[in-house]
Amino acid sequence: MFWPTLLVVILAADGPPKVDQPTLFNTPKADAVVSAMQIFPADNPWNADVSKWPVHKNSAAIVASIGNDKPLRCNSDMGYILVPANQKRIDVKLVEYPDESDKGPFPLPDGITIEGWPKSYTTDRGAKTPPPLEDIQRDKAGEGGDRHAIVVDPGKMMLYEFYQLKKTDAGWQCACSAIFDLQSNKLRPDGWTSTDAAGLPLFPAIIRYDELQKGMVNHAMRVTVKNSRRAYVAPATHFASRKTDENLPRMGERLRLKADYDIRGFSKEVQAILKGLKKHGMLVADNGIDWALSSAPDERIPSLHEELRKVKGSAFEVVEMPRK
Repeated sequence: MFWPTLLVVILAADGPPKVDQPTLFNTPKADAVVSAMQIFPADNPWNADVSKWPVHKNSAAIVASIGNDKPLRCNSDMGYILVPANQKRIDVKLVEYPDESDKGPFPLPDGITIEGWPKSYTTDRGAKTPPPLEDIQRDKAGEGGDRHAIVVDPGKMMLYEFYQLKKTDAGWQCACSAIFDLQSNKLRPDGWTSTDAAGLPLFPAIIRYDELQKGMVNHAMRVTVKNSRRAYVAPATHFASRKTDENLPRMGERLRLKADYDIRGFSKEVQAILKGLKKHGMLVADNGIDWALSSAPDERIPSLHEELRKVKGSAFEVVEMPRK
C-alpha cells in the first residue's frame, strides 16, 4: 500500500520529467515539469525565507512613496515555453541594448509565447478567443509594449529571456536578451540591465497555476512601482531612474507582507500569493504600475483582481538582509 508514495519520491529525486518537444506554460505537462524543478539554488535570494528579516529603518517612508492606500495588483503577463535540450538554436537580432545583452544563438521555438497571451486577451479583456499566436509574435495589431518572452530548458537548467521580442520577415529581433543558469547564484554583471530594468530574471518570480493549486507561492515575486530611486541593491544589478530621494525604493528592494495581516476570507489562490508574500516577499523589478505582481497569463487561473485590491500598500514593509 506504500508503493505509490515511494514511487513518487523516487521520480521527484530524479528531477523534472523530460521535455521532448516545446511545451507551453498553460499545460499539465508544463505544470509537472516546473513544479519538480529546483529554480535556482535553495540559498538563492529568490528562495530566501525573509519572514524574520529586520524591517528597514526607512520602511514607512518608502512604502508611503509607493502608496499606502493603493491596492495590490496582479498582471496576467509573464508566460514561458519549455524546450528540449536539443532545441534548434537561432540568431536573434539585438536592436537596442547589445552591450548589456547575452549573445545567441538561442533555443527559440516557433511557438514562443509573447507577454500577455492568451489570458490578457480573454479573461482580462473579455474576448471569446485569443488572437492567433502568430499575430501576437508579429505584433500585427501594433500594440507595442514590453513584449517579454521566456524560454526554459529544464534539461540543461538554463533560462533565456527577451525584451520586446518580435518576429519579422527577416527573422526574430529583440531589444535585450539575458541568459541565466538556474543552478547558479551568479548575478548579471554590475550595472547591466536584463529584460527587467533591475537586471533580474522574470521566470523565478512568476505566479504559476501549479503553485496556486498547491496553496503556496514558494518564492519571491516581482513587483513594479511608478517611482524608483537611482540605486539598486542585490540581487538587482541596475537602476532605472534619475531620482535620488531616499524615500523611494531601489531596484531590488525587498517588500514583505506583514506577519499579522489576516488572510482569512480570501480564496485559495489569493491566500497562496499572500502566504508567499509573508515568507519570501517581493522584489522591486521594474518601473510600472504601483504594487503590480506578475502571474502567468494562464486561463486556468481565475481573475484575482478584485480580491487583491482589498490588500493595500500599508500592509507591506521593507525588509533587509540581517547583518552578520
